[in-house]
Amino acid sequence: MLKVYTSPLCPDCRELKANLEAHGIGYEAVDITAGMPALKEFLRLRDSSPVFEPCRANGSVGIPAIVTEEGVTLDWEGLLASMGLPVVYRESGPVCSLDGKGC
Repeated sequence: MLKVYTSPLCPDCRELKANLEAHGIGYEAVDITAGMPALKEFLRLRDSSPVFEPCRANGSVGIPAIVTEEGVTLDWEGLLASMGLPVVYRESGPVCSLDGKGC
């Protein structure tokens, strides 16, 4: 099962969760804004995984982050594509980062 680090404040996180649910993919969601234990769990992952190096360098948070059996990915659209699943966008609004993608 996937473990997904998210925040309800993040548009990409909402899109990811909607897509996982639409495709019937089970996941464990960790809302990093729900409390300190969840935030600390995410920060341990973020501080130790090389996947987050660009996030640490540019000051982005690095969510949504997905932990699979193969490792960690920040590319939820690529993950769905690798499963042969289409990405359906439900929101079209502001995003969290300056480049228009991700938090």
